[in-house]
Amino acid sequence: MSDTEVVTASPLMRAIHDLFRRMDPPTGGRGDLDGNPGLEMVPTLREAAVLVPLIDREEGPTLLLTQRTAHLAAHAGQVSFPGGGVEPHDDDAVATALRETEEEIGLSRRHIDVLGRLDTYITRTGFRVVPVVARVRPPFTLTPDPYEVDAVFEVPLSFILDPASRVREARDYNGALRHFWAFPYGERYIWGATAGMLVNLCDVLGELE
Repeated sequence: MSDTEVVTASPLMRAIHDLFRRMDPPTGGRGDLDGNPGLEMVPTLREAAVLVPLIDREEGPTLLLTQRTAHLAAHAGQVSFPGGGVEPHDDDAVATALRETEEEIGLSRRHIDVLGRLDTYITRTGFRVVPVVARVRPPFTLTPDPYEVDAVFEVPLSFILDPASRVREARDYNGALRHFWAFPYGERYIWGATAGMLVNLCDVLGELE
């Protein structure tokens, strides 16, 4: 991330920018195994990256999320960040996140300022995901890929940061209880890896208090 001065619309966005500028690169890891020691995992991991887009709204930052279409092979119908698997021509995780974001929802990288990264997250389905946190400068136009994306929506960051917004839930998986984080938001249900990364973001931004 560049140390260049960044003019932001909201005071909270300015504080987030300054926090990531001071942070050391993350060295930890998180994943679906957290709290689920017996969970069956895919043995071979594919490298991936997602963008955690903080939209710099004047009234306060929002998080941009997507609802995946129901026919996809992986994570069908789930709420997710834009992103995907690393391709050979990608220079690094940031390049992957920016490319995938442009391909999935049509958000041009000229509106994006990368702030930093969260802990790498390993999913049960075999992805080692680097979450790339970025500021998104409006106005912008989105053109979602109808094959991959059913909807694009925003959630106030203040909602995500409120501890009352998150719940720890459990579901039966192959005869055992699988525990996971969730953020129910109106008709949207944010859970699994996306929710786990949001909890990581909350932990990081807790340093602002």
